[in-house]
Amino acid sequence: MSAYTPRATVAQCAILVGGLGTRLGDLSASTPKPLMPCGDRPFLAWLMREMQRYGVEEFLLLAGHLSDEIEQAVEDLKHLLPKPTRIVLSVEPRRAGTGGALLHARPHLHDRFLLCNGDSLFDCNLATLLSRAARKPDALGWIMLRALNDTARYGVVFLAKDGERIVRFAASQPEGQGGLINSGMYLFRRDLLDHLAPSCSLEVDVLPHLAAEGGLCGVVGEGYFRDIGIPDDLTRAQIELPAQLHRPALFLDRDGVINQDLGWVGWRERFTWMPDSREAVRAACNAGLHVFLVTNQSGIARGLYDEVQLEALHRWMIDEIHLAGGTIDDLRYCPDHEEAVVERYRRRSTWRKPEPGMILDLIRTWAVDPARCTLIGDQQTDLQAARNAGIAAHLTCGGDLMPLLKHAGVLA
Repeated sequence: MSAYTPRATVAQCAILVGGLGTRLGDLSASTPKPLMPCGDRPFLAWLMREMQRYGVEEFLLLAGHLSDEIEQAVEDLKHLLPKPTRIVLSVEPRRAGTGGALLHARPHLHDRFLLCNGDSLFDCNLATLLSRAARKPDALGWIMLRALNDTARYGVVFLAKDGERIVRFAASQPEGQGGLINSGMYLFRRDLLDHLAPSCSLEVDVLPHLAAEGGLCGVVGEGYFRDIGIPDDLTRAQIELPAQLHRPALFLDRDGVINQDLGWVGWRERFTWMPDSREAVRAACNAGLHVFLVTNQSGIARGLYDEVQLEALHRWMIDEIHLAGGTIDDLRYCPDHEEAVVERYRRRSTWRKPEPGMILDLIRTWAVDPARCTLIGDQQTDLQAARNAGIAAHLTCGGDLMPLLKHAGVLA
């Protein structure tokens, strides 16, 4: 961990997993809704996997009904996720509502945290929310909203003329009438706890009052949405979710692609962004792609900087990308070199490009299809690594990244 304090990245996500699941009938009699199977993993594992793409490192599961089953699933959930994570369980002492569940978890909550429902998933670019919230840190809370042509099943959210501040919530509108709805995905400051009671509904008792006080903002996202509250929707999720979230992937080299290749870039003072790299990453995220970084870092082997410095640089770099509205889902770097000055790194590595090890490890970890992957690099060794991994590759000569992604068919 570095001492860098992120501006946009939020490391903790609380997930409401204590619902009764009554609308699912016998299906949820002994299995909590979030643990319902969807493809090769529980629904909750898909949701947590998505949150990890945006920098979440800790999950706080707000449990109640069938909490023993949630607790027993924790280790299995960890093994299903592509990144290491910490999972903390908070069990409400009695039925406390969504707001009460948060209040009872007070000792575990960070100064800023994400919150989402454990029985719904909105496949949108969450970095849009992170970016907007970072630029307006005084707002108590932010809600990811989505536009629907028919809001009859949902409550409606109204924004002020600035298109950002939430002014009020209303009950569902007549069938066939469109509007904005609450997707169940939030970013809050810990100060929210001052507005909660030991038993209360966040949606009914708290959010309308916060909106009236001017403390809530909203961001409209786009993408696939599915909740699993009723049997038909659960069936759809079991079919649709694995196909939706097995994404195409964009692999990017770092020096010469993301940033200028000034030689041995191991700390922030030597890091200069390429002109449109952050915008290109944001566009790839909006298009629904994984974005992965694969970079040789023999500067570590040469003793010019160490892994702690490099990882601090990468934390800052990814936070800056979040601030720009995109994300790097995951990254791999190779510090090894056969002529290393630092003995521990003096070896031939299957991860060092042109070998394909870093690419193959990400393909395996995130279960992506090589046929739907593209790498952008600035050296022939990058292209050779891609060929060795069985994925497409394109060479950049240091120009703008966006036109190349369009030319390569990665972006429309």
